[in-house]
Amino acid sequence: MSDGRTAEIMIAEARKAFWVMVGFLGLIWVVQLANWAADYSLSYSYGIRPWNLDALPGIVSAPLLHWSWAHIEGNSGPLFIFGFLAAYRGVRRFLGVTGLIAVASGLGSWFTADSATVGAGASGLVFGYFGYVLVRGAFDRHLIDIVIGMVMALCFAYQFTGLLPAEGIGWQAHVFGFAGGILGGYLFRDRGPRTATGTVAPGKTAAPGSRAALHKEIEDLGL
Repeated sequence: MSDGRTAEIMIAEARKAFWVMVGFLGLIWVVQLANWAADYSLSYSYGIRPWNLDALPGIVSAPLLHWSWAHIEGNSGPLFIFGFLAAYRGVRRFLGVTGLIAVASGLGSWFTADSATVGAGASGLVFGYFGYVLVRGAFDRHLIDIVIGMVMALCFAYQFTGLLPAEGIGWQAHVFGFAGGILGGYLFRDRGPRTATGTVAPGKTAAPGSRAALHKEIEDLGL
């Protein structure tokens, strides 16, 4: 595959990632309007109820629901940033990673949270995407993604406090979502030898740590 074609594909995927996240944010805000109008009864009815078998479908619906305007506002920014960075290499892979994170976060919370609580919110996805972005570069051997992961870790270091037990916060969903993101980085990693552009090149081995590789990836991204 030519370098120009590779760059076109990456730009196209980044554009799709942008609109996927815009659409997802639009969805949770529309749901928030309905939830607010219903006095947040949707969060109570379709959130995660630990150890309640009838409420297991809440694993799917809980990330779309929030408890207040402040709650959804606090999640929206990090969700868009980490979600876009998780998706820009490929939307199809991103959907698989999202499913894994949602299940890991939801089931982890379902098994470990207080049975008297109800969990809702997109923060499990936020921490899952965060974990995925941090490790993806190492598993894929993409130097630019390693740099992105390091920058995100430094810029959003405060996010790590959300992994600590705290009363009134669904930290279990955070922890298991983060773990799901790291697992997703491994399970959905690129396989096989890579060229400097990140494309598969049978019989060839890339030098991902080289300066030329970094320059090439930056050039392909149009930066």
